Amino acid sequence: MGKNSLHVLKGINFTVSEGEMVSIMGSSGSGKSTLLNILGILDEADEGTYTLDGTLIKNLNEKVAARYRNKFLGFIFQSFNLINYKSALDNVAMPLYYQGVKRNIRVEKAMHYLEKVGLADWATHLPNELSGGQKQRVAIARALASDPKVLLADEPTGALDTKTSYEVMELIQGINDEGKTILIVTHEDDIAHMTKRIVNLKDGLIIDDSIVTQVRAKANSYV
Repeated sequence: MGKNSLHVLKGINFTVSEGEMVSIMGSSGSGKSTLLNILGILDEADEGTYTLDGTLIKNLNEKVAARYRNKFLGFIFQSFNLINYKSALDNVAMPLYYQGVKRNIRVEKAMHYLEKVGLADWATHLPNELSGGQKQRVAIARALASDPKVLLADEPTGALDTKTSYEVMELIQGINDEGKTILIVTHEDDIAHMTKRIVNLKDGLIIDDSIVTQVRAKANSYV
């Protein structure tokens, strides 16, 4: 800002292998959001390199960056980011629309992923007719619709109660079991321990990067 510069990430070295499920933790200001924005091709680092599925992500104009995001990445947000005037089915089909997929194929694929998250019966409902957990399931189906290489989840359970959070994590764990690479930013220690690896950031540096014994989410344990 003006003559002032703020170094958010300070020379971190970070690698995620295909099929991993990694949580990124840290207090406010630790660099979590900046790291996620770089991984999500929403921002670019001043120095260093970022390689995604063998592709060097560097000096992209917005059109190319958008194409890479659509090709490689699926996003899940704390606030769901659904389009309020579109049905659950149309929300899930949206990434396919931007890929130029024909409508009949979009609808077929979107319905497949709604079935996968247990919401086929809610396909015609608008977001305001869904619970928080159902909205997040629609958002997960949308993230999966374009068959991305990596799912990036920013506080995916932050707006949900404990039981619903565990239901969502149970679903995410199942998706990871099928081989999808998933990165989750979270403040919640119990959610982090439902992943397979925890990376802790502090003041722009990785202070801990460890494999954990994954806890399997069991929503029916909570009432």
